[in-house]
Amino acid sequence: MKILLHICCAPCSIYPVKILREKNMDVMGFFYKHNIHPYQECVKRQKTLQSYAESIYLRVVYQEDYDLEGFIQNVVFRESERCFYCYHDRLMCAAIVAKRGSFDYFTSTLLYSKFQKHDMIKSIGESIGKKIGIPFYYKDFRIGWKYGVDKSKQLGMYRQQYCGCVYSEKERYYSKGLMIVDL
Repeated sequence: MKILLHICCAPCSIYPVKILREKNMDVMGFFYKHNIHPYQECVKRQKTLQSYAESIYLRVVYQEDYDLEGFIQNVVFRESERCFYCYHDRLMCAAIVAKRGSFDYFTSTLLYSKFQKHDMIKSIGESIGKKIGIPFYYKDFRIGWKYGVDKSKQLGMYRQQYCGCVYSEKERYYSKGLMIVDL
């Protein structure tokens, strides 16, 4: 079976790729980047994934453009619902790539993170799968969280500290009344 794996970052791909390959699936990655801000963060994540993918012989489709403006325009004034939009857009893009590439399934490394809204991801993925005509492969990869973290540290991978969007960066680093200044 051919499966397209939406990949948000290299560390989150470690366990899902391992499990899917153990199930004898032909795995190919898809890196979506409109939601990763700022741009230098996006570049770091992509370079880390490229290096890791090469080391494990994983083919990856990399989104060519970087539509920061489109992402922001679609979440502005709906910031409390930004995750829904972000999940939907990433999974929709992955499903379209999977359909065009004649894959049997598509899935996402979002199912690996214990910090993501798992039920929402599953629901959106299944709905998109029905709409596009390619099944969403659901697997709760969170059981491998510690394995992936330990392996990424062992490999010396760049490990980001927030989901990707500028809003999640703010949530991670900003604290009211506390100003962090690099000197």
